[in-house]
Amino acid sequence: MSDSPLEELELHEHAEHAIEAAHENSPLVSQVTMTIAVLAVAAAISASLETSESDAAIQAKNDAVLSQDRATDQWGFANSKSLRRKVYEIAGDQSAAKAAYYAKQVAHETADEQKATAKARGFEKETAGDLERSESHEQRHGRLTVGSTLLHMSIAIATLAIILTRRWPWIAAIALSVAGIAVDVWAYL
Repeated sequence: MSDSPLEELELHEHAEHAIEAAHENSPLVSQVTMTIAVLAVAAAISASLETSESDAAIQAKNDAVLSQDRATDQWGFANSKSLRRKVYEIAGDQSAAKAAYYAKQVAHETADEQKATAKARGFEKETAGDLERSESHEQRHGRLTVGSTLLHMSIAIATLAIILTRRWPWIAAIALSVAGIAVDVWAYL
């Protein structure tokens, strides 16, 4: 321990200058700093892709809901045509004088019912496709979240290399970042 607060302050300043000088002249610090900059760009790209996939998953789910609503509307329309057809069939059985007219109405309602049924099935296929697309985007989003997290962790660990002036955190950060980038690439395979 030093004898006076002034001497302690002076020693503290000398220690800070020594640390700064060691960092300024260290090739490790330069290498780690450059690595951190590259990792920050990679992490930003990964996070941006993650957000895009999340947005795409939400959009695909919305499309699925809309397609299902359209299918439901068409099934309702087909049911109403089926009911009208039944009414015309019953009316045709009751009145021989208008049987030809009712038979024509039955044919018209049957055609409309078949068209509505076909449209409803088409919308249901769209719904299934939209849900599949959403699932794919959600899966990518999950993988990109892991990749982005690994890249952010590698930046923090690389920073330790500067603080500790040790090479092992830098190497660990590089290994972690390779894993993060690999997971990001896997998201699109």
